Amino acid sequence: MTAKATTGRVTRRRVRTRANLLDAAFAVFAAKGFGRVSIEEVCEAAGYSRGAFYSNFGSLDELFFALYEQRADLIAEQVTTALAADGPGLDVPAAVERVTEVLLLDRDWLLVKTDFLVHAARDPEVARTLLEHRARLRRAIAGRLARARGHTAPPAVPGDAEEAAHAVVAAYDGVTVQLLLDRDVAGARVWLGQLLTALLTDGSTRH
Repeated sequence: MTAKATTGRVTRRRVRTRANLLDAAFAVFAAKGFGRVSIEEVCEAAGYSRGAFYSNFGSLDELFFALYEQRADLIAEQVTTALAADGPGLDVPAAVERVTEVLLLDRDWLLVKTDFLVHAARDPEVARTLLEHRARLRRAIAGRLARARGHTAPPAVPGDAEEAAHAVVAAYDGVTVQLLLDRDVAGARVWLGQLLTALLTDGSTRH
């Protein structure tokens, strides 16, 4: 057996172990709350030892950020794919409809994210890292909006692509807070669509 083949199997096994730990952690976080879960509980749920945990993550915070990055990448892909469907121009109302149809609105994830947000608010270093992750999502959205400039008349408010991206993320945050309370996913999608249309088109239906 060659060293390359052995390394390949080890790498695949490690990837699988990491994925299983992430899945188990998500389930435990959603059930109990981020601040009330130990590394031992995550390991038990995943069927691994503490050694397996520490070979992949340095802490529960680091594990959470891996989860956050997964979801943020998914949201960025959903948003940018929906916005890119019009080519160089941007039909904002149609794009908003596409975004709200597919955008991640998973209540378990929102519970976990909200728990972690409270944790981060009490720890400046964790807060800085969370802000960096959120900034990546905004940059992905702003990039697509910026590429549409020159082809699509911009709304008066917000004034540029970066401000528009901030507004999009803020609208998503507001809708998800309401969703945590009323559990109405369909209603959340309608409300988000209305907010985004108002923010990006000054409430009009067409440019």
